[in-house]
Amino acid sequence: MDFASQLEHVQRQAGALRAAAVSAGPDAAVPTCPEWTVQRLVRHIARVHNWVVLALRAEPGAETVRAERPPEDWDSLLPWWDDALRTMLAELRTMGPDAPAWVFDARAASTAGFWARRQAHETAIHRLDAEHAAAGSAAASAVPSLVFEPDLAADGIDELLTLVIPRRLDRERPEAEGTILFHAADAGRAWLVQLKHGEVPEVGPAGDTDADASVVGTADAVYRAAWHRPSTAIVTGDRALVEALRTP
Repeated sequence: MDFASQLEHVQRQAGALRAAAVSAGPDAAVPTCPEWTVQRLVRHIARVHNWVVLALRAEPGAETVRAERPPEDWDSLLPWWDDALRTMLAELRTMGPDAPAWVFDARAASTAGFWARRQAHETAIHRLDAEHAAAGSAAASAVPSLVFEPDLAADGIDELLTLVIPRRLDRERPEAEGTILFHAADAGRAWLVQLKHGEVPEVGPAGDTDADASVVGTADAVYRAAWHRPSTAIVTGDRALVEALRTP
């Protein structure tokens, strides 16, 4: 996806997330995030969007950037988030994708484009959480009206496998060993993840080699499964390998 499409997705997914959250109510449980309520979910995404604003304003070489604390009160939280989202999108549009920016991962380019991509997927996945909360179910069939576009979903799988998971497993080296195939059929894309004991996973294009486990389906289904959300993707082989890639 290009930069403009990423920002369009952020805005659209955030609007749908907000609508689902309001429909569910602040005290509703989030079935896809155990122990979370909708209010906690909204506080999380609001804090992340505020953090991005501060990251975009920080020196690219800053040691760290800390987000502000969102309001606890629901009626104050929603407009606080609205302002953080509006400001984040405005600053990203003004800066453009190649502007230098502080980022939290040395593997990624230190540009505003990193944040546009990251927030497209942060917001989309949490939109899915809010939709499940509004539906009151963690079943994959609970939100039939939501189907992520193949370009967004495939890009989200790629970002997760090449940036998010390696960063986490750089701190928590996996015990498992083996290969996992992720195949998003309608997007025409496939990834092979190789896990080695005590090493950061290697991710590359899928070849003809048989994998020890596979996650196959539409890009939408594989996107959800890769983020360990309810999905219709078909998982075969050694499921422990797929679990080893679990994200927070």
